[in-house]
Order: sequence, then C-alpha cells, then structure tokens
Amino acid sequence: MFEPRIRIDRELHRQVEEVARQAGYSSVEEFVTHLLEKAVADARQSQSEQDVRQRLKGLGYIE
Repeated sequence: MFEPRIRIDRELHRQVEEVARQAGYSSVEEFVTHLLEKAVADARQSQSEQDVRQRLKGLGYIE
C-alpha cells in the first residue's frame, strides 16, 4: 500500500529525532503522527467552539 511521504529539512529531522527519542517514542514517524493527530483534534475543537459561538450569536444569546 502507498504511504504518503513528507520532506523536511535534515536539521529539523535531526532535532525531531532527538526529541522523539527523549520522549520515548519508537520512531520519528510515531512522534510526528502523534503531533499531527493532536493538531487536527485541536483544530476541530476550535472550529466546533466557533460554530457554537456563531449559533449563540444568531439566537441572540451573546453579542
């Protein structure tokens, strides 16, 4: 199966590799996957909060 690849600067990769190792991740891929999953979840949460605010504004509950 095809796996997507992302290119990053070698120095950044070295730094990520070091941080991932120190944090106990088994690989850079595992560490980066965890960070991306968290970023997506945070973005979705933020969007959800914005949607609720817009609905409350529309109903006249907040200005």
